[in-house]
Amino acid sequence: MACISVATWNINSVRIRTAHIARFVKEHRPDIVCLQEIKCRNEEFPLKAFSSMGLRSHHIMGQKGSHGVAILSKYPLQPIPAPAFCPRGEARVSAVAVEGLTIHNLYVPSGGETPDPAANDKFAHKLEVLARMQSFYAAAPRNMPTLLVGDLNVAPGEHDVWSHKHLLNVVSHTPVETAGLEAVRLAGSFVDLARAQRPDPEKLYSWWSYRGDWKTSNRGRRLDHIWATPSLAERCDRIDFIDAPRGWDRPSDHIPVIARFAV
Repeated sequence: MACISVATWNINSVRIRTAHIARFVKEHRPDIVCLQEIKCRNEEFPLKAFSSMGLRSHHIMGQKGSHGVAILSKYPLQPIPAPAFCPRGEARVSAVAVEGLTIHNLYVPSGGETPDPAANDKFAHKLEVLARMQSFYAAAPRNMPTLLVGDLNVAPGEHDVWSHKHLLNVVSHTPVETAGLEAVRLAGSFVDLARAQRPDPEKLYSWWSYRGDWKTSNRGRRLDHIWATPSLAERCDRIDFIDAPRGWDRPSDHIPVIARFAV
């Protein structure tokens, strides 16, 4: 059966880690790669390297020094208007139509360290982005199979973090964030593919801190997601968390997640 595969990866600087992406593409052969935190302007993006990987079609929303998202594909991409989720106008959203799908590639703000919107404007910003996402998807038409992918910076469930008890008051797993993300998912009738394919209580992580030995401590969080509208979710035959890149030289603190769909 033919399939199409879509990967998401917060690469934490595409120019520093181009070789990591090339190795991942060679080993896992994704058809479409969605990147977050590329940390470069459009004209600085290493397009030649991606063309040599076979990812010749691109849609880049860059920004100097921070943020930035990009979609690279073996198939022709048609850029479409990106939802205005970020009130600060940061490069955090890209959107394309490809092979009969709509893909929204998102980089939700991390929210800083203090989970109090009154005391921390970064956290208030994050909650505003989640609220805008909920409003948009509640009103969005349901006539196109859609993927929402990216670093959503929320670990939604108790088995998506190394310790639910210890992280309840830590940004990325606070009740207001997990409730906000679930409201987004429900508003768009999305299926969380990771949990559809690999249900609780299996622990799933996509991020580990740079502090300490990530593998020994294994204090991870599932911050990176691939969601699908119901008809598309039915065609997903597997989703994989590729943790090997976290152990490569000068790694991103996130790992790639890849989903495969029957066509």
